[in-house]
Amino acid sequence: MNPKIFVIVAIIALGAALGGIFLSGSTLENLTSPQPEREVLKIEPIIVELDDISVLDISERSATIEVKFKLTNPNPTSVIVQVMDYQLFETGFSEEKQISGGQIGSRPEGMVQFGSNYYSLLSGAEMILKDKSVLKNNGNIPELWSALESNTAKWRVTGDVFYNLSSMTSGQENEIHFEFTR
Repeated sequence: MNPKIFVIVAIIALGAALGGIFLSGSTLENLTSPQPEREVLKIEPIIVELDDISVLDISERSATIEVKFKLTNPNPTSVIVQVMDYQLFETGFSEEKQISGGQIGSRPEGMVQFGSNYYSLLSGAEMILKDKSVLKNNGNIPELWSALESNTAKWRVTGDVFYNLSSMTSGQENEIHFEFTR
């Protein structure tokens, strides 16, 4: 058999397939017809509250402070809390000088990471996020250490929470800023 025959048959079959695609107008009409717009789901801001600040342990050299936040989801769908950044101030010592702070959770960078540290907050549910920090006593701030020892510290906590819909890839990222005094 002549190999030219196989090539000619293949070209004719390919031409027939392409001709069938181009002649079927329904496929092209579906691609060019206007698509109904998707309804964008608006989500309500999550509710952030300062649950507690406590000095767990104190000595002459260090103090362990625990900060607890309560987050509430008022939405009809779940949200993912990616990260909470916060700064802790003791206002009797200084209004501007941050004494501690931290980050709870993590934000994905680039491709979605496996094992990312984020929190799912179900519809209408609450969760407590907490973080501990250790302050070192260098002896230069006796008024702060005295307030911590006597449990008379005046606190101010500021920060931001980053969250989105129940999928890392759906919806836009949302941010809420908070500030509490206690």
